[in-house]
Amino acid sequence: MDLTGVQTFPAEYPVGARDDALAPGTLLGTLSQWGWHSRPAEEPYGLAGSTVSYDSPRGPVPYVDMVGDIVNDRETGTSAAETWLRANPHRLDLARIGFMLAPGPTEQAISRIDLAGTAQTLDLWTGTVHSGFTLGGRPVNVLTACHPRRDELGLHVESAALHVGLVLCVDFPYGSEAWHNAADWNRPEAHTTTLGEPVASEVHPGSTTWTVHRELDDARYRMVVSGSGLVVEQTGRHRIRISTLPGAPAVLDVALAFVPAGDGDCIPRTGDDTFPPAELPRGVAKTGAAVGPFPGSNSPGNSIAAASADHWEGFWSTGAAVELDATADARAKELERRIVLSQYLTAVNCAGSLPPQETGLVCNSWRGRFHLEMHWWHAAHFALWGRADLLLPSLRWYSTVLETSRQTARVQGFDGVRWPKQVGPDGRESPSPIGTFLLWQQPHPIYLAELAYRANPCKEVLAEFAEIVFESASFMASFAHPTARGFELGPPLVPAQESYGALRASVTNPTFELAYWQWGLRTAASWRERLGLEPVAAWQDVAGGLVPPRIMDGVYAAIDVEPFTIRTDHPSMLCALGVLPLTDLIDEDIMRATLADVLAGWDWESTWGWDYPVMAMAAARLGDPEAAVDVLLRDAGKNTVLPNGHNRQTDSLPLYLPGNGGLLAATALMAAGWDNGPDRRSPGFPPGWTVRWEGLLPFP
Repeated sequence: MDLTGVQTFPAEYPVGARDDALAPGTLLGTLSQWGWHSRPAEEPYGLAGSTVSYDSPRGPVPYVDMVGDIVNDRETGTSAAETWLRANPHRLDLARIGFMLAPGPTEQAISRIDLAGTAQTLDLWTGTVHSGFTLGGRPVNVLTACHPRRDELGLHVESAALHVGLVLCVDFPYGSEAWHNAADWNRPEAHTTTLGEPVASEVHPGSTTWTVHRELDDARYRMVVSGSGLVVEQTGRHRIRISTLPGAPAVLDVALAFVPAGDGDCIPRTGDDTFPPAELPRGVAKTGAAVGPFPGSNSPGNSIAAASADHWEGFWSTGAAVELDATADARAKELERRIVLSQYLTAVNCAGSLPPQETGLVCNSWRGRFHLEMHWWHAAHFALWGRADLLLPSLRWYSTVLETSRQTARVQGFDGVRWPKQVGPDGRESPSPIGTFLLWQQPHPIYLAELAYRANPCKEVLAEFAEIVFESASFMASFAHPTARGFELGPPLVPAQESYGALRASVTNPTFELAYWQWGLRTAASWRERLGLEPVAAWQDVAGGLVPPRIMDGVYAAIDVEPFTIRTDHPSMLCALGVLPLTDLIDEDIMRATLADVLAGWDWESTWGWDYPVMAMAAARLGDPEAAVDVLLRDAGKNTVLPNGHNRQTDSLPLYLPGNGGLLAATALMAAGWDNGPDRRSPGFPPGWTVRWEGLLPFP
């Protein structure tokens, strides 16, 4: 939302375009887990035209590559099929909701300069936003909230301006394949918007409901408007105007619910309208405080705000907490700010039924498609912070793409499942010269499932995720090939440090992936033991027989072939002792020298937001807490954390949730430590710091 509490000024919140030929997008989108759209293809497009045979130790192996290329994150020379397959399906901007002036039949846009006295506060304890401004000399007060269990926005507006033409307008776009532009406003003929007749609301007693039907090619959804004393009318091909009845109080209270196709003509009921309070720990009492500034009303907008308040009070009163307030070091205040805001932002954007895109539900990076190699960074911290229930929905998604991932492995001659990289809900891979060659997303489901089990060590968790864990391990064991040196990885492959993408046909044995293979296979083996199943000999053989990582000049190289280490992008070799615990393949002294080498001279401009948590976790595990804190808060462009808590990267990537999730994971490790770690509490913080925490789960 903007400073009006809704989306009145989208042009004031631009997202720089990846392609100069495209208009910039906006941060003011309305996105959902289920809202996806595909532009009709000119012909049936498939991946066959992008499939290339690569030499491997086992013979030729087909990979989904690209006819074109990606240069500076821009697609160049792609075929029509590749362009369509990379862009569809794309996440859909469901609506643009903003204030306008309508003293007559025609709406007029409000300009930013028309506002005075603007003030806005996000109340983290209740999840509500209070916005105030003056328009034409008349104060306007807006309360904005989202329902915790339904895709429903609540608004409560109080202002005399409602009697002189202030209205709420909802505009509906077509879907967009462009980077960041989840909305295409230039094809009104390609979709339909139809307002239905008003009926009594079943969800909000005493209110009237209007249903807006939306059709975009094969995509269908509805917006359900609920409230009392409202005039709801369709004033344009794709515009709905909401205003107050003449003579009614100067209050506009409305709920806007978004309903996917197949859920009927009304909002799906999920029980009582108020979110049930979470079970609180002993000694914590619910305050029962009203949600200001408009308490005491059971109107739709206020009831949604009350449900939000109950939910967020439960969120903050449970799970883990870290307090650094008693520390004199100025860095402690900034770290605590980042910790608190990152918990809020990741709960909003990363806890849904799909692995999130890097920009969550804010704007469409990569057309809304998500990157499975980033899933650990989005979601691992939930289990570590005592909120494993927020990890489970996206972890369960893997079971829906088991068959397509199994087919990928089978075609390439491997066992188990090969998880894709850049995908939509269907799990279909995207053509790419990088993504399909990545390996490090393969053990992620094992790691995430292991964290879920550590948070709740029961047979039910083992039974639910065993297939995901075992099929991941089966691929990993079959991908490693035996040589005279031991089991090796690749070629072809691209390591987590994507600087070697052009060398994918020859890259072998990246340091991080070798350690991850060993730890992942042994963790999967422990799952079989927990379930009383016989061990898989191949898993044990590969885990115990992997070649050691390459050492150059006393430090770990990134890969096992020339150029060995390129000092750009992610210093991913540090993940091998930081993200991961100590394995047989890693020597602590050599990793300590590797960390010092990275800190002494890496190309910081090319790093990404999660690299700083990586370095902090490595420093903590290596017994250097001062370096851990220092690098976690390093003054670097892509380690910038804005006042709203978002980890800004570039104009075209103004937020980056892997950075937030990584910070929370690093903080958990630094505070709660790890299995068989140092005896002292908070081993990742300097001795002079006062660190109080509760509810954190130690790392493996």
